[in-house]
Amino acid sequence: MTAAAPTDADLIAAHAAGDPHAFSELVRRHRDRLWAVALRTLRDPEEAADALQEAFISAFRAAGNFRAESQVTTWLHRIVVNACLDRIRRKQARPTVPLPEAGFNEPASPRDSMSERETSLLVREALEQLPEEQRAPILLVDVEGYSVAETAKLLGIAEGTVKSRCARGRGKLAKVLGHLRNPDANANVPTHESKRRSATSDGSRSAGRADRSPGNGEAR
Repeated sequence: MTAAAPTDADLIAAHAAGDPHAFSELVRRHRDRLWAVALRTLRDPEEAADALQEAFISAFRAAGNFRAESQVTTWLHRIVVNACLDRIRRKQARPTVPLPEAGFNEPASPRDSMSERETSLLVREALEQLPEEQRAPILLVDVEGYSVAETAKLLGIAEGTVKSRCARGRGKLAKVLGHLRNPDANANVPTHESKRRSATSDGSRSAGRADRSPGNGEAR
């Protein structure tokens, strides 16, 4: 009679006990799904491959502390997502601007690429101002398109917590980035200088009318 295949939890326990092949089997079972998660999060094959390698190293080292409070697959997904978020944070700390592929003095795009880069940097800076507990779910839900349920599983928190953290984070982003949605909102708001000039101009016109009014020596 063929013995039943070991479960993921069995493999984790065997690895922690010193089995040299257990973790390799765990990786073989879940590599494709975890690769898809990394690629979906980072949208760059090279970055995804590096993040996945870092995640597997972290899982290899931390397997002895696995307490079976969640499924092994959820635990692995969480490690992969955290590795991806770490790479995103590092890239945000060192933003780079890609070189245009067009020829010398030729526009890289008919759109205003400089404006797009400035907007991208502003969004990154705004995200960096959020607490990590709010930034992570917003990146997963709003940027990467994960569902609330998927995000809850990946981060190991309740769905209601994901919703509340996203709501608070979005509120903060709306305040910081509100001008991007309505860039002309302040276009017609008079500045201090324009108010001063207007007051001076009104005063001059009033003085001119007073000089021409009856009683100032001019004939009606």
